[in-house]
Amino acid sequence: MKLISWNVNGLRACVNKGFEDNFKALDADFFCLQETKMQAGQLDLQFDGYESFWNYADKKGYSGTAIYTRHRPLSVSYGMGIDEHDHEGRVITLETADFYLVTVYTPNSQDELRRLDYRMKWEDDFRAYLKQLDAKKPVVVCGDMNVAHEEIDIKNPKTNRRNAGFTDEEREKMTLLLADGFIDTFRTLYPEQVTYSWWSYRFHAREKNTGWRIDYFLASERLRSQVKDAKIHTEIFGSDHCPVELDL
Repeated sequence: MKLISWNVNGLRACVNKGFEDNFKALDADFFCLQETKMQAGQLDLQFDGYESFWNYADKKGYSGTAIYTRHRPLSVSYGMGIDEHDHEGRVITLETADFYLVTVYTPNSQDELRRLDYRMKWEDDFRAYLKQLDAKKPVVVCGDMNVAHEEIDIKNPKTNRRNAGFTDEEREKMTLLLADGFIDTFRTLYPEQVTYSWWSYRFHAREKNTGWRIDYFLASERLRSQVKDAKIHTEIFGSDHCPVELDL
């Protein structure tokens, strides 16, 4: 079973950069999107054999998530059930027979870390949400989690130390989540591999491979034996992020 996650940084823009061809070529069972930046009715993008589920932000042109699936879910939910967090379209959960699939677009702490306090609250509530699901059946969580966890996950760790996405506080929250019964599937399989999933649009960052690995597939510890492979598709363009893959 193949799962793909991609922060498309505006789906309508990404469609003009070959999204449909990439979608078909990747040929996934589940295809999760973050930062769709859309409202309902702005784009009718369907693929044969797939159902799709969308969570839109209240604010136009902002955030948003979607999941295309070949497998009809047992249930679908949007958000975490916490009003403070559920107006930005950041979470979709599909329940399948064997696991929950959660796609997430984690809030960015922003310039001067002005949203870091909110981010800390989000992290605690999201971890509690995943633990609730995990108590019922295994969980696969994917998306742009807006943190480079270890120094290996970022090109310039020293100069980025207090920047959003590489603060000690954000990295510690990822450490806590992994300690709470989840694995980072890519890093589990490839402990030494330096590969990034996001590059700034500025300073020719992608050409120079000045990147960050901030897009993840995490899985419940008890799925470890079913993880066959994890990939980062650096060859695919269309966004400032590239797709990431999990094979179960």
